[in-house]
Amino acid sequence: MITGKHLARRTFLRGIGAAISLPVLDAMTPAFAATTRLASNSPRRMAFVYVPNGIIMKDWTPEAVGSQFELPRILKPLEPLRQQVTLLSGLTHNTGRALGDGPGDHARAAASFLTGVHPKKTAGADIQSGVSVDQIAAQRIGGATRFASLELGCEDGRLVGNCDSGYSCAYSNSISWRTTSTPMPPEINPRAVFERMFGDSDETPEARVKRLSYNKSILDFVLDDTQRLKGDLGRTDRRKLDEYLDAVREIERRIEVAEHDSKQFVPTIEKPAGVPVEFADHVKLMFDLMTLAFQADLTRISTFMMCREGSTRTYREIGVSDAHHPLTHHRNNPEWIEKVTKINCFHLEQFAYFVNKLKSTPDGDGTLLDRVMVVYGSGLADGNQHTHADLPVLLAGAGNGAVRPGRHVRYPKETPMNNLYVAMLDHMGIPPEHIGDSTGELQHLTDLS
Repeated sequence: MITGKHLARRTFLRGIGAAISLPVLDAMTPAFAATTRLASNSPRRMAFVYVPNGIIMKDWTPEAVGSQFELPRILKPLEPLRQQVTLLSGLTHNTGRALGDGPGDHARAAASFLTGVHPKKTAGADIQSGVSVDQIAAQRIGGATRFASLELGCEDGRLVGNCDSGYSCAYSNSISWRTTSTPMPPEINPRAVFERMFGDSDETPEARVKRLSYNKSILDFVLDDTQRLKGDLGRTDRRKLDEYLDAVREIERRIEVAEHDSKQFVPTIEKPAGVPVEFADHVKLMFDLMTLAFQADLTRISTFMMCREGSTRTYREIGVSDAHHPLTHHRNNPEWIEKVTKINCFHLEQFAYFVNKLKSTPDGDGTLLDRVMVVYGSGLADGNQHTHADLPVLLAGAGNGAVRPGRHVRYPKETPMNNLYVAMLDHMGIPPEHIGDSTGELQHLTDLS
């Protein structure tokens, strides 16, 4: 609501079954404070994007360090965005290694990726890992937003049974852990995410079904509230609001198209209604939902699993009809290595779309990319040998000055990946004592060299 000339930050456009939060508007900053508004006052966000089965590292790691480096083949999709990303070499998850537990590297890779904890080897209900970095942050700052965190993905997976050499499927299919025994499985259905973000949380399932049966946009249900608000806004804020609502409607339209297509298409694997037929469309839709969630300050923390660990997805759209995981055990077969490299490049193309989306989305006096830290990586380096050292990791965004992007930083061998998470949490205003096997805060994130 507007109080005098000031619009409350937690304002919603409300209607039957709808509650749409707003992006940052000038009206949310009192006039006397507008001239002193600083980037440091804007909320910082964290996101983590996971890709499975490791990377072809020779086509990932730049030869030079510092700012004068050439992007290798897999990272080429980020060329237009190279000044917005930081490449981090030398980081290791020792807790992903066997440590006496034998096979099961895929399960350990995912389970340790954000927790830094060696998971208990069990296929039963007695799963045990650690609280993940995203959930540490969610427990500390999640109360400031409608959702403490969002867990998204693009490949369904079960949480029970044996998925990897005696390890529960919960380990392979989740990177986010709320407690040491409670994984947070990703939501893969865009419609479910959209309704969670913009639907009225008090709406009953019956009322929601009835609302959807009207075949109206969710914006139609908040039209009166929207018009009233526009009457109180200045020209710039009206433009910002229109652009934001246009983005909401565009995502809603794409979900509707996906729902229609999924009814016409007979897939080999059953998909929920609303999941796009094309994988790239699905990924982009989920990234757009994550961007909107950040823009509207619905959450400041999110995770995204491109696919579950050990994924056997095929990628016929790029000419790879073989299953991903078996291909990574290539035994130095050049043809298989080339196919895995194509998959790695394809994943980076989707991530580049997300980074560019963040870069083009305004947030206060900057963009979302100025305010966010996004980790992209895998819990395995070499998928053929199941290595957990010198992991493929990059960091996109500046985190309100927490990171100086546009560089390749090489750390000493066996530097704990968890040191990065300690540094990120510190920049979020959450100084933890340690995470997993961390030995301190990762240095050189803001160095000029």
